[in-house]
Amino acid sequence: MEVLKIATAGSVDDGKSTLIGRLLYDTQSLTTDKLEAIEKSSKQKGYDYLDFSLATDGLVAEREQGITIDVAHIYFSTAKKSYIIADTPGHVEYTRNMVTGASTSQVSIILIDARKGVIEQTYRHFFINNLLRVKEVIVAVNKMDLVDYSEEVYNKIKEDFQALNAKSTFKEQTVSYIPLSAINGGNVVDKSDNMPWYTGQTVLEHLEALEPEDVDEKGKARFPVQTVIRPKTEEYHDFRGYAGKLYGNNIKVGDAVTVLPSLTESTVTKIHFFDKQFDEASAGSSITIELENDINVTRGDMIVKSAELPKVEKEINTTVCWMDSKKLVPGAKYFVQHNTNRVLAKIESVKNVIATDYSGSTPATQLAINEIGEVNIKLSKAIYFDAYNDNKSNGAFILIDIATNTTAGVGFIKAS
Repeated sequence: MEVLKIATAGSVDDGKSTLIGRLLYDTQSLTTDKLEAIEKSSKQKGYDYLDFSLATDGLVAEREQGITIDVAHIYFSTAKKSYIIADTPGHVEYTRNMVTGASTSQVSIILIDARKGVIEQTYRHFFINNLLRVKEVIVAVNKMDLVDYSEEVYNKIKEDFQALNAKSTFKEQTVSYIPLSAINGGNVVDKSDNMPWYTGQTVLEHLEALEPEDVDEKGKARFPVQTVIRPKTEEYHDFRGYAGKLYGNNIKVGDAVTVLPSLTESTVTKIHFFDKQFDEASAGSSITIELENDINVTRGDMIVKSAELPKVEKEINTTVCWMDSKKLVPGAKYFVQHNTNRVLAKIESVKNVIATDYSGSTPATQLAINEIGEVNIKLSKAIYFDAYNDNKSNGAFILIDIATNTTAGVGFIKAS
């Protein structure tokens, strides 16, 4: 079954958790004990409706304050698809959490309170989705019940967001607009009788209709080797396979390939998926491949098509979202984790801090927590990469603190 990864974004009380809870409720995806807990909590609070935030807000502080602090992952399925929703916080002080949640998502749902319209945080949420190149964005204009289901209010918000969308440089992105009332379920799973002027799809109908080509970016085939498989059993005495996950594009038997960094050339002879063999593997597949030559390939190497070599350099120009309380400064050393490769690196320079409201950038010499900026990094050895805009999987990396081994930042390699 196809799996669709979704990230939500919105300001305080825009209704992210309620929307997700309503999706779970209307698709009968809530367990009996969870539903009973929601009903009990709603009664205790004196609500005359079900408080679905309990379905997603797992931390005590989240439930007490009515806000989302950490990224929660929610899973549910329909007859057609399986879904993983990353419920991300909208506050500026949790920008790093939002980047984390959206970094692996194929679809983003940006909620807007119909009473407030497009606000500063809406700009930031859209900017991050542009930065991470999320191809499909749904603008959910929520709480339409509080503006008397006004088509005029909806159209004004749509017009304002379209003006924001005009600032985007990611032209492959598709933006759709849905007016809804998450609290009573209007246009979430079922059509709302209160908005007959809206003839488009509900949120779930839109998600169900998305095809892989709508949300997946195509690039050049990249196969980072995670491990070398040598069973050395009687049946597979001479077997040598290279296991990993394929990114970017398909690869098939007969393809001429090059192993990096050695630049050794070979040909794909077999592709294994668990206990079956295939002539071709698609991007996103976890596979084991065999090569024609018995060559030296180890974890951290990358197998690519010979006609599609990536860049191999020891210095990278990047955009970094900083996640650590300790500031990012020139001269500091970190590990760069790029695919299966971990390389010692030094921060050469911090160029600027980028405003997430599309107002430009400000010259800077350091990055504080939750700030995003351009950073030049020198590596102790070359890595084989693509620009993030050309290949998301091979253009992203994380910065790891050498002393604490914590993830300090996430970066996106820019074109030279």
